[in-house]
Amino acid sequence: MSGGEAKFAASGAEAAVPSADVAGPTSDALGLMERRLYEAGFTHVAGADEVGRGALAGPLVAGAVILPPDTTIEGIRDSKLCTRPQRERLAERIKEEAVAWSVVRVRHDRIDRDGLQRCNLQALRRALKRLEHTPDYALLDCFKLKRLPYPNLGVKKADYVSRTVAAASIIAKVTRDAAMRRYSKRYPGYGFGTNVGYGTRFHWNALKEQGPCEIHRKSFFGVVGFPDEDGVVRPHQARQFGLDPDELVAKIDEERIAR
Repeated sequence: MSGGEAKFAASGAEAAVPSADVAGPTSDALGLMERRLYEAGFTHVAGADEVGRGALAGPLVAGAVILPPDTTIEGIRDSKLCTRPQRERLAERIKEEAVAWSVVRVRHDRIDRDGLQRCNLQALRRALKRLEHTPDYALLDCFKLKRLPYPNLGVKKADYVSRTVAAASIIAKVTRDAAMRRYSKRYPGYGFGTNVGYGTRFHWNALKEQGPCEIHRKSFFGVVGFPDEDGVVRPHQARQFGLDPDELVAKIDEERIAR
């Protein structure tokens, strides 16, 4: 293990960053991790992140980015903290400035078949593999990947302290949001153009009234229905009870606690 690699090796799958070094929620990503890696002799530092993990519908999208050490792009931060115009402007700038970038998509039916966590890790691995230049170090948000040909580190809140991870989250989110807006025309009534597949009140009500569409993740709790007391999932119990989906979830939680 090289001195630089030893400096960044962490016990377990994640590394914690000292709180004094963590950017605030509205601050630009600090690039703290990259600076330390550049000082340790690593020049092609990649960041990788995924979006859409918690969505009820649509693909999971992972992005990977290698930025030149001397590049400064104002405004790079966790993609969720940017407005849509900011993300789209930043995504174009990131692609122009990057040494390499890539985006991969995992379909909803594959998530149902193989499971979310497995698909998540595979997507991150594929995004890194598709980079035109091989990284000599990779930073990821929380997850550490096994059997990569170069060292990597999972960092808690990486999109706050790593500009490459934040950049990867931005290009991944812009890609996924655009796909969900296209899906909203094919599957109207679920609000995909605004909720991009996440479980808003409008989306849950649409599921209650219409049931799931083709791109919904049928394996996710509540998408095809909620379990009765006998453990059998029947289509949208909410119709029978006349309950708001949020009230229904609370009711189910109360019953579980009571047991």
